[in-house]
Amino acid sequence: MAKVYDVPADVLVERLTEILRKEGVEAPAWVPFVKTGAHADKPPQNRDWWHVRCASILRKVYLHGPIGINGLRSEYGGGKPSGYGAAHHRYAGGAIIRNAVHELEKLGYVQKSGRHGRVVSKTGMKKLDVLATEILHEMSKQAPHLKIYA
Repeated sequence: MAKVYDVPADVLVERLTEILRKEGVEAPAWVPFVKTGAHADKPPQNRDWWHVRCASILRKVYLHGPIGINGLRSEYGGGKPSGYGAAHHRYAGGAIIRNAVHELEKLGYVQKSGRHGRVVSKTGMKKLDVLATEILHEMSKQAPHLKIYA
């Protein structure tokens, strides 16, 4: 069985976004009006950015877990220009990440790991590994000359 490490991140997140949307992950009412952090100049242009962020957070928790909200804020943060000098790092918005993690906990894909942060539950790990295996098999059918071991 393939793991999340074996497939490209963009393909996995795109497919996981569709799955989360079908499973009923609801975006909060304030989503169209917010920026993703102090480093951003404008709100996201993708109308479906909430589901993409939830899928991306699930992948990050799988890869880096146990990880807390502040760790995820640092991962999703970015540089804010300050005059002519170099950009300074700013954290991403905490409410966005916190609400996304709560939605993933409701679905049973993420669980708390004591005081260490969040980890992917067995249900979430199985879903991600099965999805990664499907993606890997599709990639091997598209490029049969490549040897993919799964």
